[in-house]
Amino acid sequence: MKRREFLVSAALGTAALAAPTVLRAASSTLKVGTYGGYFKDSFDKFIYPDFTAATGIEVESIAEPTGEAWLVQLSQAARANQAPADVSMIAQLPRIKGERSGLWAKLDADKMSNISALPDHFVHRYEDGSVYGTGAVSWYITLVTNTDAYADAPASWKALWDPANKDKLGLMSLATNSFLLEITATTYFGGTDILKTEEGILKVMDKLAEVKPNVRLWYRDEGQFQQALETGEIPMGEYYHDVTSLAASQGKPVRSTFPDEGAVLDSGSWVVSKASSALEQSQIFIDYMAQPEIQAKLSRNVGTAPTVPREKTDLTDEEFAAVSSDKQPILPLYDIYVDRGDWINQKWSEMITG
Repeated sequence: MKRREFLVSAALGTAALAAPTVLRAASSTLKVGTYGGYFKDSFDKFIYPDFTAATGIEVESIAEPTGEAWLVQLSQAARANQAPADVSMIAQLPRIKGERSGLWAKLDADKMSNISALPDHFVHRYEDGSVYGTGAVSWYITLVTNTDAYADAPASWKALWDPANKDKLGLMSLATNSFLLEITATTYFGGTDILKTEEGILKVMDKLAEVKPNVRLWYRDEGQFQQALETGEIPMGEYYHDVTSLAASQGKPVRSTFPDEGAVLDSGSWVVSKASSALEQSQIFIDYMAQPEIQAKLSRNVGTAPTVPREKTDLTDEEFAAVSSDKQPILPLYDIYVDRGDWINQKWSEMITG
């Protein structure tokens, strides 16, 4: 989530929407964890005050670490029947690991009418069908280019493999955040189903390895690639649509393109610790956040893509294009990185970045 730091200086504030009508709970406090820095500051300013006004529930805002660290903290605390936060925003790999360990509280979907607006991939269920979480925020990884180096935007992810782009690419260095396996599978193998077996993953890695002569930088430091993209030193690669669009709006010679095959839609989710004593309030919060009005507010003020269908929001064409696309997205197969994570990382190092 370091990419969000880039947005701190942007003038993203807009007039707050009128607080929607939702269920009210008895006056109480709810501990809500979000990624720290810009995310927490934005929720503190644009979301929590209106939520409290609408529901009577005060929010204690918690800055949580990203990745596995927060999962470890929540798991250890739950064993002591404690909850550092009642509701947490969490990335997909730790969400799945928490699901498999039974860490998340089951939610009463009948009391959460707004989550019916969410697509199925943003409603998370245990094997018994019970809901335990929902999509909180989402964002796109797209094909980005320097407009001085490329007068015309490439239309396909196949540009990554084009010999004309030798030594010109910046790609994320990890299988688990670049989703280049999903991009390659969708572009050359008709979809991501091939990634459900180790044999299929190896076929996809063989194809992905063909991009290596074109890669100048396998990056972990997002700021390093962003600067190189803006100067034209590394004029093409994969990056975040919202950050790139904001840079373009500030006069930087960069563009973000949703390729014909689709861009990667990544996300964070809301979950509730099983040790929380505020389940009712947590359900009200998660349901509140699923409202189209609130998702539109997040798009305007935080720069995230709405988790609800576009037609349910009041986003203008310009506002929607700044954060999202109507094209069918490429959805990451998060489960494979949980089930075969060590093996994938080993093969990735051997075949792709090594």
